[in-house]
Amino acid sequence: MQKKKALLLMNLGSPDSTSVKDVRRYLNEFLMDPRVIDKPWLARFLLVKGIITPFRAPKSAHAYQTIWTKEGSPLIVLTKQLQAALKELHDMPIEITMRYGNPHPKVAFEKLLQQAPDLDEVILFPLYPHYAMSSYETAVEYVKKEYEENRSRYKFTLTVVPQFFNHPEYIQAMADAMRPYLQQEYDHLLFSYHGIPARHLHQCDQENIPNSVGKPCSESCPVSQHQNCYRYEVYETTRLLTEALRIPANKYSVSFQSRLGKGWLEPFTDKRLEAMPGEGIKKLLIVSPAFVSDCLETLEELAIGGKESFIAAGGESYTFIPCMNTNPTWVNAIGNIAAITKPAAIQAG
Repeated sequence: MQKKKALLLMNLGSPDSTSVKDVRRYLNEFLMDPRVIDKPWLARFLLVKGIITPFRAPKSAHAYQTIWTKEGSPLIVLTKQLQAALKELHDMPIEITMRYGNPHPKVAFEKLLQQAPDLDEVILFPLYPHYAMSSYETAVEYVKKEYEENRSRYKFTLTVVPQFFNHPEYIQAMADAMRPYLQQEYDHLLFSYHGIPARHLHQCDQENIPNSVGKPCSESCPVSQHQNCYRYEVYETTRLLTEALRIPANKYSVSFQSRLGKGWLEPFTDKRLEAMPGEGIKKLLIVSPAFVSDCLETLEELAIGGKESFIAAGGESYTFIPCMNTNPTWVNAIGNIAAITKPAAIQAG
């Protein structure tokens, strides 16, 4: 008898609206996550509630207002569109959940059970290509917690799809999404990945991190097979994409965006955008393979703010390459990645 399966797509999340109140609530949930700000609870509480959120919420609310659509948050809207596109291809229940904000994993699980009360397996697909404790790891653990606390009700098996930074289907989908933009004349292609504190490279040799921030991992990296090393994974994604698209080494580079303090992975995207025109790079393409759905970090930080900085510094043309969103190749890739990968399952008790 064939097992009854369901697919659960998981993304970062978004405020419910652009009001300062909703943005503040969202930021508090996000920044109080110990995998995002890894400080003791009291220190984190004082930092987030007393310093960061009161000043950041109004600015973030304004930023969200610049990208908000009639349907709501671009990230939520695009994830729902991805869900709909997948339903056209797969005869199985498919729901979405978010790490922060709505919908909560419990809501998603209940919707799946309403569609299939005798469900055998839920395949959790975190929409994060790369492993970082502040993205992939916290998302997976969040869903696991809900699942494990309600095993008496959740009789199905929960299977987690691992990060897919080097999966051929992901690389092909990214390359297909990027290829049309490479037909135009350009001086340089910047791969901008979401930044993380260097100390979050917890699987790496901590003593060597300060001297190697911003540099690709080498074969001498002490991590066994580079397991869960974010820096290695983003450089590997870049290598595979540039090979697939036949981009010469002197035509591209890597940077890291969205930093919140000192000690984050370098070079910083905003600093590179300010410096590039002075280095003779006048026509720039920029892409962020760390995101599969456009969101605040891509639409506002890169497409709007990044362009303003680059042009103000003397750049002539700036083209932001959108995320894959609902690109047909990417929609097909999700089904294939979920079917091909065979990660260890969490068995229901």
